[in-house]
Amino acid sequence: MDIKAKAEEIVAKIKADKNLAAKFKANPIETIEGLIGVDLPDDMTKKVVDLVKSKLTADQLGDIAGKLGGLFGK
Repeated sequence: MDIKAKAEEIVAKIKADKNLAAKFKANPIETIEGLIGVDLPDDMTKKVVDLVKSKLTADQLGDIAGKLGGLFGK
């Protein structure tokens, strides 16, 4: 399984569905396992959760930076 590709797929789903985003925030491991449809070993699930969290955070920071740039005419 390509963990990075799976994390990107999950990020896209979470960003598109506010209910899924809330579920991920409340219980990320259960949400990831439900989305993947496979019961992964805990260490692999944690890696996917960490990748998804970091990607979501990076995307949010990028969105904020873009909005700030818009405030200053950039």
